[in-house]
Amino acid sequence: MAEVTRVPLQPIAKGSLLKLWLGVLVAVLLAAGIAWAAQPKGLIVTELTAGAGDGDTPELTDVIFIDYVGKTTDGTEFDRSQPVPPPPPEIAAAIGDLIPDGQMMELASTVPGFQQALVQMERGGSYEVTIPARLAYGDNPPPGSPIEPNADLVFEITLHEFMNEAELQARSSQIEAALRQAMPEAMAPQGGPPPAQ
Repeated sequence: MAEVTRVPLQPIAKGSLLKLWLGVLVAVLLAAGIAWAAQPKGLIVTELTAGAGDGDTPELTDVIFIDYVGKTTDGTEFDRSQPVPPPPPEIAAAIGDLIPDGQMMELASTVPGFQQALVQMERGGSYEVTIPARLAYGDNPPPGSPIEPNADLVFEITLHEFMNEAELQARSSQIEAALRQAMPEAMAPQGGPPPAQ
């Protein structure tokens, strides 16, 4: 019969097993931290002022009326909505309520991160939006802009109004009708023979 050689086990030093498990735990936490840090950053939408509270949000095909300021993460401003001049006093009463505040733009014509943020916003709300580079301009920023390639962008946005194409056409017709009533002589068709020479 074969003999079995017995090897005596050395006793483990006091606390060694605890140190081993602590080392494994630290390695797992370190790996998780590195994986989390390497994960692509997502879109961040922070509500600054609550919107209407009706749950109604724009769709990608809508026209939006907003005020915004666009900055890089170091605070360099690269874009700002243009203020809309008020209508002349003689027609302000007739059309003032028909023209929304803010700059008008088609939502579908904006960068993907801007679109994704705006479809989460409610009418009347103000928001701060951080858009990661992959949802903004990526490695191809607009020529001549202070935006570096692969730069994250930060926007402060107030969503005043949004409407679909049919609502926009109806609103335009209402404005045109109100202008005809307020200024009949200015809106009258210009016709007739050319002036004599």
